[in-house]
Amino acid sequence: MSSSKLRHSCSFPYLLLSCLNFSLFLLSLTSLAPTILLKTPPTSLGYAFLMVSSISLLSSFIGFYSNLTHFCFITHISLLLASSIAQMLAVLALFTKEKSALAALKSPRDPREAKVLARLECGVFMAMLLMQFGVLLVTCGVHSCWVREFEGIEAEREATERKRSRRMARVQEESMANAVKIAEVKGKELDEKMKSKYGGQWVKNDFEG
Repeated sequence: MSSSKLRHSCSFPYLLLSCLNFSLFLLSLTSLAPTILLKTPPTSLGYAFLMVSSISLLSSFIGFYSNLTHFCFITHISLLLASSIAQMLAVLALFTKEKSALAALKSPRDPREAKVLARLECGVFMAMLLMQFGVLLVTCGVHSCWVREFEGIEAEREATERKRSRRMARVQEESMANAVKIAEVKGKELDEKMKSKYGGQWVKNDFEG
């Protein structure tokens, strides 16, 4: 399969990955708001939630860069896994221990407002977690496309080099054969010239002898 066909076959995953990274970027920005609204400056748990959102933002940026340049695959995967684990822990903290999380956040707002903001944060983290699993799967698929594309380009390059080397060897053989023929022709011409120039003298000398 040629590299152009591989690029065409991978165009939809590229587009899907870009959309997923952009959606993840928007969700990461959205996740900053509830934590900031709950308490400014945040508590230690609030800073942990902000760190989760920041890691997700960074992974989306790295995802855009990796999609454009085909680099930073391992870094992107590492950030995705780290962000997914952090989001899972945040969801567990907000979903299973809501009261303890609200107490740790120490929000000065009305308890109902604080509960709504905490549940909104939990919902955004859940959406981010699902989105990142999608990004992880599509990134692995796109990376396999990159590997196949690279292998196809390398195979084409090797085939071109083999054809070029065979062509050069054929040209060298033909040039050597032509050189041998030219040498033979020149040798025959030289023999004929020598015979025509000195042949009569040899015959005359034979008669005189």
